[in-house]
Order: sequence, then C-alpha cells, then structure tokens
Amino acid sequence: MKKTWITTSVLGMTLVAGVTAYTYEAPRHVEAKPQTESKKKVKNVIMMIPDGYSASYATNYRWYNGGDETELDRQLKGMMRTYSASSKVTDSAAAGTAMATGTKTNNGTIGMNPSGQEVESILDRADRVGKSTGLVATSAITHATPAVFASHVASRANEADIAKQYMDEMKVDVLLGGGQKYFFDKENGGVQEAGNLVKKAERAGYQYADSLESLQETDGRKVLGLFAEEGMAPELDRELTKQPSLSTMTKKAIQTLNKDKEGFFLMVEGSQIDWAGHAHDAAWAMKDSDAFHKAVKEAMRFAAKDKNTLVVVAGDHETGGMTVGGYDEYVAKPEVLKNVKATGDQMVRQFNDDLTNIAEIVKQETSFDLTAQEVKTLQTADSKKRVMLLNEMISKRAYVGWTTTVHTGVDVPLYAYGPHSDQFAGLHDNTDLPGLIANAMKLKK
Repeated sequence: MKKTWITTSVLGMTLVAGVTAYTYEAPRHVEAKPQTESKKKVKNVIMMIPDGYSASYATNYRWYNGGDETELDRQLKGMMRTYSASSKVTDSAAAGTAMATGTKTNNGTIGMNPSGQEVESILDRADRVGKSTGLVATSAITHATPAVFASHVASRANEADIAKQYMDEMKVDVLLGGGQKYFFDKENGGVQEAGNLVKKAERAGYQYADSLESLQETDGRKVLGLFAEEGMAPELDRELTKQPSLSTMTKKAIQTLNKDKEGFFLMVEGSQIDWAGHAHDAAWAMKDSDAFHKAVKEAMRFAAKDKNTLVVVAGDHETGGMTVGGYDEYVAKPEVLKNVKATGDQMVRQFNDDLTNIAEIVKQETSFDLTAQEVKTLQTADSKKRVMLLNEMISKRAYVGWTTTVHTGVDVPLYAYGPHSDQFAGLHDNTDLPGLIANAMKLKK
C-alpha cells in the first residue's frame, strides 16, 4: 500500500511537471508544450542559486510582490536537503561543493572532499567537452558559492588563491561580480602593477569591465567583469553606484556564452539574499529576491526561445530562520517592505554624529514612524548593534520574524524548467543536482 502511494505521488508530480515545464510567460504566456524530451541531450544549463533562500523567503516574497504566483512558483518541482559532511546545518562552501560536485564536504571547504582531495565540478565536466562556462554573483566572484565551481581550497577565506586559480586555469569564460581586490596588485598607492590578474586575463583574450557601461560595450567570447572592491551593492542601494544589476549580468553572460555552438554551463548566484538574512534586514532580503527573480526571467526567456536549455534553481541553505508572521499575532505584512528605499546599513550611515536625526532618516527611507522608545534604543545602542536593531524594528512592522543570525538546516525548494526538468521532482539531496544535470547534458565521467 505504501509503495503504491509513493508511485502514484511521483506519477502525479511528473504529470504536474509535464504541464508546467513549458509555461513560462514572456511577457505573459508562451504556448504550453508537454514535457516529453527526457531523452533529449540538453545543450545549455543555467544553474541559479538564491543564497539563503527557503520556503519562508519564497512565501514572504510572494506576498511582497502582490500575492500572485511568481516565476519560480510556476517551476516548483520538489525540495532539497542541505546538510554537510560535518553538520546538519551547512555553510555556503560545503553546500555549494555538494551542488557543484556531488560530494558532501566539511563546512568551510571549497571543491574538496573531507579528506582534502580535489573533486571535479559540473562546470569542469562541461568545460572538458568544449562547452563555454560562466559564473555570475553579486558577492565577490571569489566568494564561496561561485568558487566551488572552479577552484579547490581548504578554506573559503583564501579568496586570493581562488582568484589565482581562476586565472591560472582560465576554464571560466565569463566571470561577473565583485572582488577587484583579489585580482589587482594594489601597491604603490593603488597603482595597478603589471603582474595583476586582470592584465593576465586581458593578455589571454578576456575583455575587462568595471561598470555597467563598460560591461554593455563588451562583445567578445570571454569577459571578466569586476564591479566592486569586494561584494557589490545591495539592490536597494545599487542606484548609488555604476554597477549592473543581477539580471543585466545574467543577460550579458547568456549572450556571451551562447556564441559557442557547443553550448554552455552558467551558474548565477543571488548572493545577498543570504547577507540580508544574516543582518535580519527583511527589506534587503525581499529586494534582492526581486532582483533574483528578474534574473530568473532572463534565463527563462532565453530557455523558452532556445528550447534546448535546462534551468535549475535552488537555494543552498536557509539563512536567519525567517518566519512569515510572528510576534504573537496571526498577521503577516511583507508588502509594507515595498516602502523601504535603503538597507539598514545605508540608513545608519546617514545618522548624524549626535544621533538626533534618526527618526527623520528612517521616515524618509521607509515611511515608518519610530516610537520615542525605539529612537532612544538606537541612540543608546552599541554602534555595532545599531544596524541589526533597526533592521529588526523594520522587520517587525512587516511581521517578518527571525530565529538566528546564522544558517538553519531546513530543506529548501527546488525548481526546474526545460528539457529533463521532470527529473527534479521529489525530495533530493543537494549532491543529486550535478548528476542530474550531467545526465541531461549527456556528460561522461
């Protein structure tokens, strides 16, 4: 009886997958096509990782966005387990290594198994058969999640080594994100020395970009885009910079990689959803979730037209223990976060030295009125805690709760679109993803 129930459930999920697999709306409706191409060799794969994103983030984002079904909702296939080799609660290095290589490893480890042996990633395998490859992130491009696809270090903190490995191997054709400090020698008052990694990349045929404008001007087959010293600006604060959005970087990466007739593998990370969760900044989390969904639209739009591209989306873990509602009331109002125009960090930077303009700045950037007690709490708080306290005051107005400042071990939603997307139905381990992708692309070990 139990076995029959499971079979029926899987069949039902497969039928649902068949109905939804080709229903991406661009801009509203593309003709639905049945999912009957599981034997077809997929030419391109776009793997997208909203770092820290769980079902709670997805639910809050849906309400934040008006309550209608989102781009990702339409492609939901199942759930994914996230634990690492060393803990039931993973970090991004171990989670990313599992998602990229199929190997569980210890927290903090990049591209190696627990014994310290290097393990091959799905990007490595795609490169080995002649496909173009790309990594896009709003963190430094040397941060844990992008790093696991093309480097091997015992500690995720070794970002300079990760950058050097990128430029030594040069197997990644498109690198877009932050992290200038790891690619430039900044001696002699900031002068870029002849030996820096950017010059090495340019000699190898990469076009270098450091702004939205210069990225748009690139037209080659290899691009190195570094848009910030370390992480890029949060989407809430991006207009204060000359940096491209995640969707712009995704579109450019696809356009560049698609010049290869052999196809491509691209990983896109919405890095700062996780950072917002660590900071308990619900508005930042929702705005960067929105930026990620816009990048998903770019990927889906390309896949819908191409018809030979698989898009796979899953967070690597959950961050912050986000809740939908809370504070002893049956209420949730994430939509009020639409009124917030800056991150908590950006607001605190605008406070004057004597902290007399707190209420004014918060009103200006959020439309919320702080109570006299809240203002006093911020004025008397330790400067290191002030941002977190402000973020929690704003989160409370949206009834978004938090249980921790680190990660949790809950399962996360798994989404897929295109040929072979039905294979992602059900509950998967994060180690399953590269194998499923390799099978879709018919890559040999």
